[in-house]
Amino acid sequence: MARRTLVLIEGHRSIGLQYVKAARRLSLYPITLSADPTQYDYLAAEGVEAIRVDTGDFDALVHEFYQLRKSYDIVGITGFSCHDESVPTTVAKLCRHFDLPGPNPASSEFCYNKFTQRQILADAGVPVPAYRLAENATDVKRSASEIGLPVIVKPTIGSGSLGVRLCHNAAEIVEHTSYLLSEKQKWNSSPRILVEEFAKGSHYSVEIMGSEVFGVAAADFGSPPYFVCREYIYPAALADDEHRRIVDVSLSCLQALGLGWGPTNIDLRWTRRGPVVIEVNPRLAGGASPRLIHAASGVDLIAEHIKLVIGDEWNLRERHSQIAAARILLPDCDGILDWIDGDRAAAVPGIAEVKLYVAPKSPITRRGDFRDPIGHVIAASPNRAQTQAILQRAVNSIDWLITPLPAAGEQEQIDDLSHSRARLGDAQ
Repeated sequence: MARRTLVLIEGHRSIGLQYVKAARRLSLYPITLSADPTQYDYLAAEGVEAIRVDTGDFDALVHEFYQLRKSYDIVGITGFSCHDESVPTTVAKLCRHFDLPGPNPASSEFCYNKFTQRQILADAGVPVPAYRLAENATDVKRSASEIGLPVIVKPTIGSGSLGVRLCHNAAEIVEHTSYLLSEKQKWNSSPRILVEEFAKGSHYSVEIMGSEVFGVAAADFGSPPYFVCREYIYPAALADDEHRRIVDVSLSCLQALGLGWGPTNIDLRWTRRGPVVIEVNPRLAGGASPRLIHAASGVDLIAEHIKLVIGDEWNLRERHSQIAAARILLPDCDGILDWIDGDRAAAVPGIAEVKLYVAPKSPITRRGDFRDPIGHVIAASPNRAQTQAILQRAVNSIDWLITPLPAAGEQEQIDDLSHSRARLGDAQ
């Protein structure tokens, strides 16, 4: 009898392994299709079958599926990527092609392009920041002038805060625009840039399954000009009216974009005019979010998503109610990670998880996006203040050492000294 199989398109640094483990708990055989399976360390570590295929080539994927169906009973398809927001659209198209449960391809595609998403939401009356589309440096400067400084400058396509920066003045705008338009950046098509108002206010992350708003987390970011999250608290401390308005705006996003099947994550800020939508993603949030929600409520959103994907009954009933908080561990410099120790943190009562993303001797390069974190810690308790105290106690016990790389001039001096010593050795 053919094994019931869940096919995963691409992988994910933070939640890919959770999907693999959840699939196995549900007696499913996970197979990953990826353009480069070696980029996901957990595949080899967990013995996950992985097939190399160009996931940007729909016909190649369809051919691979027909080959797999000769040996496996494919009961569901899903997928994700740290850096490629086209994957949800690819998944949706595959589900429709093979008549499997899945989201609407058109809705996923609307979300893929941030400018298109902005237009649709604005036309539907959903509150969004002021925005402009730019294709060159002149457009960017003009757009920033029209909107007013500071502005957010980012590519229209991408995820994980790749290329997203807050610019306070003309010099920063020129610098970041040059970076985005440089030949070093890998674009699938001609680069287009979104310039938008910086919506000031508290940041919230909304998790939705189907058309049900499951919960709202508060998010706190590290130092500007980049947007790397430093801490999450779930559930967010909101007044009843604030929660209602966030739910109403979130459901308006679903209606405007034609979403309402499977998971949706919405980032928004509470501004002087109330909730303003920053971004809608047709997927679960990555990072520590699924584990955070599980610690707070007992609900495994990943497992429930897989049940939906394979057509089984899913259940978001909370098993318990606690306050959970996650601290994201961020390096303080670039260099080589000599060592990192989270054992004492894991032993602190009330800690639900300590997860380290990098191994000793790994290079550390801060880029201002999803690649910066080196781990996370999650705490949970019945009380908000108690949870934050537990979290801080655990974080304070985590030690690491990064040896900074020498500056360019210093490196030249080191190289010259090494060459001199080598020549001296040859002479002797």
